[in-house]
Amino acid sequence: MTLLDLTPRTVVTDRLATLPVVIIGAGPIGLAAAANLVERGIDFTILESGQKAASSIRLWGHTRLFSPWRHLIDPASRRLLEAAGWTAPADDGRAPAGQELVDDYLAPLASLPQIRSRIRFGTRVVAVSREGMDRTRTAGRDTTPFLIRVQTEEGLGELTGRAVIDASGTYGSPNPLSSSGLDPLGTSAVNGAVLHALPDVLGTERERFAGRHTTVVGAGHSAANTLIALAELATTEPDTRVTWLIRNASAIRVSSSADDELADRARLGSRVDQLVDAGIIEKIDSFEIATLEPHGDGIRLIGTRRGDPATHDTDLAVGATGFRPDLGMLREIRLQLDDIVEAPIRLAPLIDPNLHSCGTVAPHGFDELRHPEAGFFVVGMKSYGRAPTFLLATGYEQVRSVVAWLDGDMRAATEVQLTLPATGVCSTDLGSGSTCCS
Repeated sequence: MTLLDLTPRTVVTDRLATLPVVIIGAGPIGLAAAANLVERGIDFTILESGQKAASSIRLWGHTRLFSPWRHLIDPASRRLLEAAGWTAPADDGRAPAGQELVDDYLAPLASLPQIRSRIRFGTRVVAVSREGMDRTRTAGRDTTPFLIRVQTEEGLGELTGRAVIDASGTYGSPNPLSSSGLDPLGTSAVNGAVLHALPDVLGTERERFAGRHTTVVGAGHSAANTLIALAELATTEPDTRVTWLIRNASAIRVSSSADDELADRARLGSRVDQLVDAGIIEKIDSFEIATLEPHGDGIRLIGTRRGDPATHDTDLAVGATGFRPDLGMLREIRLQLDDIVEAPIRLAPLIDPNLHSCGTVAPHGFDELRHPEAGFFVVGMKSYGRAPTFLLATGYEQVRSVVAWLDGDMRAATEVQLTLPATGVCSTDLGSGSTCCS
């Protein structure tokens, strides 16, 4: 039996040592965790709900990130790939689109034999618990394997693991349009008219938007990307109208800043400002949505504006109001989350968007990410809860530290180092925007 001298104390029994570390999600952070585990010779299994790696990024692959390549490649993953003959994309300071990130980096990483052999595609995690224990049982808990229940085409199944790294992200859990945090009344009656963030306006979904009035709801950079695409569509498709609706008086998250080292993001904010000033995008501020209802072939948004009753009619609404973690599958896990942003309680003060931007978040690792459930970690965007200030480089350092902790290497686990780009203005009203750093 091997004893890891950690806090909280975790005992790895002979049986636990035979079980893999279970990684939830084959996105960039989950794959980075796998690469670190490969380097340390620790067995693992990746559970991915999609049929390919990075399935969420593929959905918004037409969208350009803000970070250049030097901030997008995990060091352990780079070492594995280069040992297999891979050449990194040229770092010319340009930020790639999501699909480029997949094609040039994540897909090759997931295809490495030592990683691909451990990925289970088409496997959605529906619950995590301890084998034979709900969250109320304490005796022997830390030495009991994790039980992961999954849904596949064959039905429900279960597997066990010595530890769990939840890197499932938040893209599949968007915030609602309502400022209350609840779905607006009437949402079920207009579902077809309310679309997920970052639709492919100029590509596969062009016909849906051409010649129609689309209202983008949200104050973040996901909203800005969609607004710019819609404005471009309006130059070639007659009767295409674009409205930007925000609940605050201004949208600081998409304001350009001379201090922003992520030049692509600064240009994004400048471009939206220009389109608003030119009248191509109509901007409606201070609008609080409470109710949705069908209106002709479109949708009516009902709420208040500066305290007075207000309505807004449109054909389509794009919800770019940010994301939140799916915590339902973790109900039997002992979590310790911040009351406000739903991040691990030690991490939350470091990422509070009322105080921090992407570039001012302090380096952090296993200690800030741990929960009362020993051996369980939420990492990546999901670890940030509802805070919209995540950078991939931050997630890579998270999993490096967590994997070192799992290996009993406390020196490496605690030597957390991270250099982030200065990002200018990034934070503002919590929950009204979307992920501003990528």
